[in-house]
Amino acid sequence: QVQLVESGGGLVQAGGSLRLSCAASGSTFGIVGNGWYRQVPGKQRDLVAVINSGGNTNYLDSVKGRFTISRDNAKTTVYLQMNSLKPEDTAVYYCNLVTFYNGIRREYWGQGTQVTVSS
Repeated sequence: QVQLVESGGGLVQAGGSLRLSCAASGSTFGIVGNGWYRQVPGKQRDLVAVINSGGNTNYLDSVKGRFTISRDNAKTTVYLQMNSLKPEDTAVYYCNLVTFYNGIRREYWGQGTQVTVSS
């Protein structure tokens, strides 16, 4: 099992910055990807940013140029640097970890951290 613990959410004014962190512990073998998703009440959970095992990244169009995903060399801690925040970025942000080990794909989620951007 893997446990994901997020931190770094909070309240910020539009134009400000926040940095989210997500630390994984437990059986972190075969990590193939780390990602951040976000969700607002009544809507689906959307992919914000992802980084795969090769270090390739992909972003939601609306955050390109403002958000940056990164991780440590062990791939167990992933970060989301969020700059030039907008009120529409307000959501609960969840980190995600995908592993593939012994032929089994597993997916894990953090508990979520609230990001609120005031106008």
